[in-house]
Amino acid sequence: MKNIVAGLLIILSGGMPGLFAQTATGQLSQSQPPPRNLHLSEIMLRDACILTDETTGTYYMTGPGRRASVVQYTSKDLRNWHGPKTIFKTPEKFWGDTAINSIWAPELQHYRGKYYLFLTFSTDQLLPEQWLNWRPRVVRASQILVGDSPEGPFKPFNDKGITPKGMMTLDATLYVEDEKPYVVYAHEWVQISNGTIETIALKDDLSDTIGLPKLLFRANSAPWVEVASKEEGCYVTDAPYFYKSKSGKLFMIWSSFTSGGYSVGNAISESGRLAGPWTHDPKALYTKDGGHAMLFKTLKDNKLMMIFHSPNGPQAQPRLFEMEDTGTTLRILKEFR
Repeated sequence: MKNIVAGLLIILSGGMPGLFAQTATGQLSQSQPPPRNLHLSEIMLRDACILTDETTGTYYMTGPGRRASVVQYTSKDLRNWHGPKTIFKTPEKFWGDTAINSIWAPELQHYRGKYYLFLTFSTDQLLPEQWLNWRPRVVRASQILVGDSPEGPFKPFNDKGITPKGMMTLDATLYVEDEKPYVVYAHEWVQISNGTIETIALKDDLSDTIGLPKLLFRANSAPWVEVASKEEGCYVTDAPYFYKSKSGKLFMIWSSFTSGGYSVGNAISESGRLAGPWTHDPKALYTKDGGHAMLFKTLKDNKLMMIFHSPNGPQAQPRLFEMEDTGTTLRILKEFR
């Protein structure tokens, strides 16, 4: 087995450019630059998430930083930002003897008076099962940290991922239905080839899960999704995020791949419920090598906005778009610059 695993690591260590979303850490420099005033167009950041805070009239934009950390930028107008400021750095022995090498997709949520960081922690530790001529399956999971301020400090509830043990999961988000919280995440294609979006109920304080995961849909159920790698025959699921339409339908934007590269699509629950059933818009919202999107409302005029990173590579930058909720689906109006 050691020889097989070593071979896998040598063969696959280079990764594949077309699937950069699954291997990038957001670590764009050897050292974090000091905070300064920046225009949105000057910021380099993957997996960006924006939280609007009405109390302070501030936008908080978070993303992955160097050496398994989370960085944050703040703004009053979405154009001019100050940062980056490190708001979380993974301590030594965070998961015991399992060494964490990077953080993906930090998402900041405000829930019942506290602030929560939903993080994906990635490691090099191999899971027991491995496939010949396939990427190494490693310990990778999402976890929830809690703090009293959007700037931290943030503390974990325990020293393990909140998603099921033995499952390669990523990009966890929060959804609240009937005053009950749920974590929704992607089960990674590296482990199952055809990625899925799944959910598990959470305790009221978000400290742990309740019960077993439930499947919402598989990647290839969406008409717009294409095989991300012909050699591996895989279908990717990334970055679920929810929005309740004015019509009562529940929308879930999420990312996968098309011939244009990393892309964003919209799934629809006609019932307005997390359980679905889920259908998909036949065409993707965005197909020009940008993804890992989330939605938020502007502070002053309550406009619906979408943020994602593009291009899907080392030079990724956050991009903002004004959106329309048609009641039937979501539509991009124009880019915010």
